[in-house]
Amino acid sequence: MEEGFGENTVEKFNKYACACAIVASMISIIFGYDTGVMSGAMIFIKEDLKINDVEVEVLAGILNICALFGSLAAGRTSDYIGRRYTIVLASVIFLLGAVLMGYGPNYPVLLTGRCIAGIGVGFALMIAPVYSAEISSPASRGFLTSLPELCISLGILTGYVSNYLFGKLSLELGWRLMLGVAALPSIALALGILRMPESPSWLVMQGRLGEAKEILLQVSNSAEEAEVRFRDIKVAAGIDENCNDVVLAKVPNNSRGKGVWRELILKPTPAVRWILIVAIGIHFFEHATGIEAVVLYSPRIFKKAGVTSKDKLLLATVGVGLTKTTFILTATFLLDRVGRRRLLLTSTGGMVVALSGLGFCLTMVEHSKGTLLWALGLSIVSVYVFVAFFSIGLGPITWVYSSEIFPLRLRAQGMSIGVAVNRVMNATISMTFISIYEAITIGGAFFMFSGIAVLAWLFFYFFLPETKGRSLEEMEMVFSRSRSPQNVDVEIQPKNNVQ
Repeated sequence: MEEGFGENTVEKFNKYACACAIVASMISIIFGYDTGVMSGAMIFIKEDLKINDVEVEVLAGILNICALFGSLAAGRTSDYIGRRYTIVLASVIFLLGAVLMGYGPNYPVLLTGRCIAGIGVGFALMIAPVYSAEISSPASRGFLTSLPELCISLGILTGYVSNYLFGKLSLELGWRLMLGVAALPSIALALGILRMPESPSWLVMQGRLGEAKEILLQVSNSAEEAEVRFRDIKVAAGIDENCNDVVLAKVPNNSRGKGVWRELILKPTPAVRWILIVAIGIHFFEHATGIEAVVLYSPRIFKKAGVTSKDKLLLATVGVGLTKTTFILTATFLLDRVGRRRLLLTSTGGMVVALSGLGFCLTMVEHSKGTLLWALGLSIVSVYVFVAFFSIGLGPITWVYSSEIFPLRLRAQGMSIGVAVNRVMNATISMTFISIYEAITIGGAFFMFSGIAVLAWLFFYFFLPETKGRSLEEMEMVFSRSRSPQNVDVEIQPKNNVQ
């Protein structure tokens, strides 16, 4: 491949691939909305249905327990029916959950709707980044693969705004509209997704080479890039790179996801073992550092800091959503320029400082007999700074990184393991945060998160190599190197023949 090819891929930007990634990422808006709207809706649900704190915690966390099972099922499902129809299935599941929650005459029905929506969450979190990664070029993969996280943030912000607007209605109607309105985008997405192309990687795995090549010509920056990507995907799928059959008579053995668990867990190669550890680790630390506590319980945090008015609590929470969305949007433009590793380390370092500051301020407020205005102000600032640092690095990079590092044959089910860990941690934090801060004080809880963030920084420094500019098919080679990740960060440069 000629020298100019690598440069041209940076200059060009395929709008069709971007449109496909945006539509696929819309499923994440529904999930984000469901998460954000519940933070405010819980205030009204608790008052209307007369439920206790334990039932509130269960309602908050059950979504993620069900998402655990959804994500594990989604990997095999997407290998079987394709990435596109898996997104359609997730939309239908979300629709059913939203209708039940909007109806919600009592706590058991509301909880059932939340469980169904949770299964849809598991599907959405696995499939949106994988589809975006497989449809995009290496030069723009960081941007396109971070769109699901941006859409989650937009959904959370929309949920906060919905809290504020619908909260002015009657108690019985307000929270039901907050939850039920999520059914509308589910219908729109289920219809819109049918106009999108299937993932070319999945088509190659099914032996449908002709269709895959046509789609690659549409989503690549040039015909030359499409040819290189097509060749690399065939090699990764175990097909002769010189094969030009339109449809293969015999498809690879693992085209339907067979034998993947053995290769991932029972007998992995050193590279696959490293990849799996990294995927599990980054998903573990994304929530173990406390973002779910801040997003879901921000009204309670601000109340502890001294904000007492319900309207002011919800407005301060909208500020959290605005901060998250703004900085994730910034991150989407930095990922392909600055790189994953550098942005991740900067983000985690900032989170350590912000969490320590929040823990200190909340401790001072709790032990003060009067109102400490400086501590109140610094608590709110610390929350926003924490959300900003999380959103510019750890938030989007978790999904970008884990969706791009697995080999093609293991990608969907490998990603599903990462998402399962992600949901377990999300559920753990959302269902135990109230109990934790009652046991060790709310300031102590954020000092604990700060300590976990220090461990996260060390893990990322020693285990995560840079992947910026590398094709999906090169990742196994990146993780096969014996050098330390910090050296790989410096030495790995994008090849001219990307994908």
